[in-house]
Amino acid sequence: MPRPEVLDRIQEAEQEADEIVAEAEQDREDRIAEAREEAEEIRESAREEAEAAAEDRLEAAREEIEAEREQIIEDGESAREDLEQQASEQIDEVVEYVTDLFEEAVHAQT
Repeated sequence: MPRPEVLDRIQEAEQEADEIVAEAEQDREDRIAEAREEAEEIRESAREEAEAAAEDRLEAAREEIEAEREQIIEDGESAREDLEQQASEQIDEVVEYVTDLFEEAVHAQT
């Protein structure tokens, strides 16, 4: 094989090798870009799931607080009703007691 042909084949082989290397580098860059994009999608999905879970926990806590609040109000109303009942049952006794004290005070002054 004459030298110019050998030289041409060597140059072609080098050019072909350069192209293969360039394609491999581009493929590597593409894969890295895809991996970064996929990682970002995974992070975004995880963030959204975490936010949704936090919102669910917050809503459950609000419902629990509301239920406790309602129970406290109900217990307070029941206690108020009991106190009102006890007080109304003692009105006659209190009136009598105050009247007795008043009469004693009037008699003590005379």
